[in-house]
Amino acid sequence: MPEYQGRVRLRERAFPLELYGGGPPDRKELELEIWLAALQEPEAVFKPFKDDWPATTLPAFEGAWCAFQQGETVGRDFDLRLRRAFFYEGRNIGQREIILELAREAGLDMDHFTHHFKGGEARAAVIEEGRLGKEIYKVRGTPTIMLANGERLHHLIVYPNIENGKILSVGKLPCCGEGCYEATRALFEQALKQ
Repeated sequence: MPEYQGRVRLRERAFPLELYGGGPPDRKELELEIWLAALQEPEAVFKPFKDDWPATTLPAFEGAWCAFQQGETVGRDFDLRLRRAFFYEGRNIGQREIILELAREAGLDMDHFTHHFKGGEARAAVIEEGRLGKEIYKVRGTPTIMLANGERLHHLIVYPNIENGKILSVGKLPCCGEGCYEATRALFEQALKQ
């Protein structure tokens, strides 16, 4: 990101799969996929999940949206904090109290954060972003990367073929960790050509 700051603007939008995809987070499927994520990002640390599995991820989406209202850098940092809380710390990001704790831990402006988080504005924004993704941009899953005009870009990421709770196959891993930076640079260069 620092290499392209001021030249490319990356805008993340919420696409809650539980509303516009296949339902709330499926623990069994995510546990099947986590080893693949660990291979692709060797610097990330993953821990087995605790018993407190989130029934929804909407509060996490709302919290990320609220943090982005304090600036893009703040939003991206908090989004990463949410992911770390879930995948590494095993915290239930479906509980609104946990999202507020994480916001305090991250040093966010809590008056600003809670104004949006508790007032319903964040939920409405997340639902609308997801609706736009599904209806206008025809998003079916995450991550989906596209230009502002809707043209899809494809990052080198491997998805497993899962059927009946078993991984049937996995494509060749094209890159991992910092080795994927070139693929990301290629996406940014493609965006600059548009």
